[in-house]
Amino acid sequence: MSARTPRILPPTDAAIAEAVSLLEHGELVALPTETVYGLAGDATADRAVAAIFAAKDRPRFNPLIAHYTAAEAAKRDVVFDDRAIELGRRFWPGPLTLVLPRRADCRVSLLASAGLDSQAVRVPRHEVAQRLLTAFGRPLAAPSANRSGRVSPTRPEHVADELGDRVALILDGGPCAIGIESTVVALLGGESVLLRPGAVTMEEIEAAIGPLAHAGEQGRPRGPGMLASHYAPDLPLRLDATELRAGEALLAFGPHPLAGAALSFNLSAAGNLEEAAAQLFTALRRLDRDGRRKRLIGIAAMPIPDRGLGRAINDRLRRAAAPHSVT
Repeated sequence: MSARTPRILPPTDAAIAEAVSLLEHGELVALPTETVYGLAGDATADRAVAAIFAAKDRPRFNPLIAHYTAAEAAKRDVVFDDRAIELGRRFWPGPLTLVLPRRADCRVSLLASAGLDSQAVRVPRHEVAQRLLTAFGRPLAAPSANRSGRVSPTRPEHVADELGDRVALILDGGPCAIGIESTVVALLGGESVLLRPGAVTMEEIEAAIGPLAHAGEQGRPRGPGMLASHYAPDLPLRLDATELRAGEALLAFGPHPLAGAALSFNLSAAGNLEEAAAQLFTALRRLDRDGRRKRLIGIAAMPIPDRGLGRAINDRLRRAAAPHSVT
């Protein structure tokens, strides 16, 4: 990774126009969404999609999400059944990704689909993302703007730290409101499969389209964010900690954090899961950075309730704690 810091610009009309010009020339631009910052490239151009994989050091078998201004724009490239139409009506624009069958004339590069006959699509809610998509006029492939397997970025400076000059421009939309990646649901054939939990909860999706099946971790990912080791800090992460061990930083939750930590971050002293989700990646980054400076040996994470948004937080923590087999 280059040591040169990329430009971070406020999302003025001039900055949006510059971002469009860069994208049209195959360059990569980081943009804010309501979930995390994305590393955007022209989803219809093989070269731009390949550049995303290269910038992230991302395995080619891990698919990318194509972002659109609206469901009607996505219907140009993928097939919507009644379930997809209903989910789009309820949750778009917003933090939900649908994995749907590619149309025969789908414009999105096959590299973004990782060779599969399906494509992950989303309509983001963030105003800056919508402005850029509208100005560009084509779908954008935009995975999280970090190196593959690392902690996702929720602020523009996170992107700069992670990618350096691998990204041509960062549009500064401030901190992300949600702070964890989108929920991913595959609608391929008759089964509805939850591939990745997120801010749109399993309960909300099931209320809309009925029961969800759950994807296993083995084999080739069917959608984004399914690698077993993901979102990982450099320090080892220990889950469901009820006591601190010597040399551990503390990832706390709730009004009664474990005592004695030399370094700690409380995701939500009030026990609020939305607040915890919004702060999760910032907390992991800070504890990892400061813990390594203090020569700590690991991070202990207190239990998070496994309900609603807590399922998404626990999913990210489990992946962050998994062996780092992919970098």
